Amino acid sequence: MKLTARGHYSVKALLDLSLQPGFGPTSVKSIAKRQELPAPYLEKLLIEMRRAGLVQSVRGSQGGYKLARQPAQISLGQILEAVGETIEPLRRHSPDACLAEDWVTFSLWNQLHKKLVLALYSISLEDLYYDARSWQAALGEETSFII
Repeated sequence: MKLTARGHYSVKALLDLSLQPGFGPTSVKSIAKRQELPAPYLEKLLIEMRRAGLVQSVRGSQGGYKLARQPAQISLGQILEAVGETIEPLRRHSPDACLAEDWVTFSLWNQLHKKLVLALYSISLEDLYYDARSWQAALGEETSFII
């Protein structure tokens, strides 16, 4: 699995939204500034996540984006999937029937893939939220949040 900036930025943005009081709407500009992300690129990612039902857009002067569900109901796997991140091992590879080593390693990568998918879909945004808050508390911080 290779995590690209696309996946990394998406997780950072949704974690940022989960840290907002009452999960209220937050502007792309505010998220981008706090997380040091390019706002135009972040806007594109948020649109993809809106289409996937992870965030909602709110119009108006106090508008922006907010979580569409509670953080416990949004998994890391859903976030990555929404922005097109893939974790498929050895795509388009067929093991050579004559080579035991090829079958064994192919099977190994498939087993690891299944475990990785289970892990990604079992980690919720709420889990990351509590990790972030614990980290902030350990540093003695209260309100600033950069992932």
